Amino acid sequence: MLTILGFAMIATFLVLIMMKKMSPIAALVLIPALFCVFVGKGAHLGDYVIDGVSSLAPTAAMLMFAIVYFGVMIDVGLFDPIVRAILKFCKADPMRVVVGTALLAAIVSLDGDGSTTFMITVSAMYPLYKRLKMSLVVMTGVAAMANGVMNTLPWGGPTARAATALKVDATDIFVPMIPALAVGLVAVVVLAYVLGLRERRRVGTLTLDEALVREPEPETETVLVGAGAGAGAVSGGSGARSGAARGAAGGSGEAADGDAGTDGASDDGFQGLDPNRPTLRPKLYWFNALLTVALLTAMIMELLPIPVLFLLGAALALTVNFPHIPDQKARIAAHADNVLNVSGMVFAAAVFTGVLTGTGMVDHMAKWLVDTIPDGMGPQMGLVTGLLSLPLTYFMSNDGFYFGVLPVLAEAGQAHGVSTLEIARASIVGQPLHMSSPLVPAVYVLVGMAKVEFGDHTRFVVKWAVLTSLVILAAGILFGII
Repeated sequence: MLTILGFAMIATFLVLIMMKKMSPIAALVLIPALFCVFVGKGAHLGDYVIDGVSSLAPTAAMLMFAIVYFGVMIDVGLFDPIVRAILKFCKADPMRVVVGTALLAAIVSLDGDGSTTFMITVSAMYPLYKRLKMSLVVMTGVAAMANGVMNTLPWGGPTARAATALKVDATDIFVPMIPALAVGLVAVVVLAYVLGLRERRRVGTLTLDEALVREPEPETETVLVGAGAGAGAVSGGSGARSGAARGAAGGSGEAADGDAGTDGASDDGFQGLDPNRPTLRPKLYWFNALLTVALLTAMIMELLPIPVLFLLGAALALTVNFPHIPDQKARIAAHADNVLNVSGMVFAAAVFTGVLTGTGMVDHMAKWLVDTIPDGMGPQMGLVTGLLSLPLTYFMSNDGFYFGVLPVLAEAGQAHGVSTLEIARASIVGQPLHMSSPLVPAVYVLVGMAKVEFGDHTRFVVKWAVLTSLVILAAGILFGII
């Protein structure tokens, strides 16, 4: 009976959030509470929730302060030189433009939010694609895959969800996966190179002024300025501030006529970030760069727990860059909506995972799943989880997969001697495909700003995203991580 109720609870949760009848936070709270009563253990609901909240508090803290930290870094201009360097590197060579798209999307994805990543990337690259008559689905596909690989960062969403659902440390999931994820990112860049060569053969290599002569066209609506700033965080993501998003879109206009004939126009004329936003702190650039490097190094070396590192980093970044308290309040307020949404989701998950575990439903479902898996496949549950993550994270949200399905797979894996961490690592390999799922709000920001039909984007990207995910899975197995 508990097996049936467990699957019914998961199915109800998935259907309601996929049909958008309930928000993920509401569904994570109300559905398990209702099924807890059905099971006859409603009196213990409080205990289940308290146990879950106490175990999830560090993950919520990590997400909250990581959002603030990287939001501030974009505000103050840490990534501006990188954006300008990539645009200068691209010039008017289609191959360089596509590779630059992958690099830019990967770098900006450090803030953990797909919507902001896509706004900055499209704002910077769209004019080049249009003027060189390049395929816009190449831009959207490459950006989505690069962001999908980087979305596995501990503050990006999936890794935090896996850690939350399985009650393990996000560091123990992510750090060992770095080599496999690095291989995946290299695969995206190589793919961008191949696609860029194909575009170069199709449209040729031009200087920017030649492109303008061939087809002078107004770019009065090159980018929907500020579009999607309130579109919400990516389904697997932590969200970022709309202020940076607006700044990202703000400087995306066409090159001035006087600059159009120079190779440098791709640097000066096609801005990806507003160079005049008031939050810039050019005199503190090297401080912010060293602080970020030190923070990421300390995270990899596990000098302190990740929540503590980001708490210290965010406090230091705010204090140094915005010494006046009103300015600090303004920066925190700029991120408040997304911080609240993400932390609320994590704490709401305590109800779902607490009920699923406390009532014994997950144990009964795992036993049923173990019985249905052929004996020869049991020891390969890491591989099975990695393969299942591709379709399951595409056809359902990250909330549904990580909170509804992953605990069951982990229990089944443990029964066959496969560690929970191994299952958790395997569960994040499908993110390059997930980022183009119709259930991800950020993908609509991407295709909308690029003026690409969603169906065209899907037809182009799915095969390449599947390949990228399989490369990560193969690398994880080869390196002994999965």
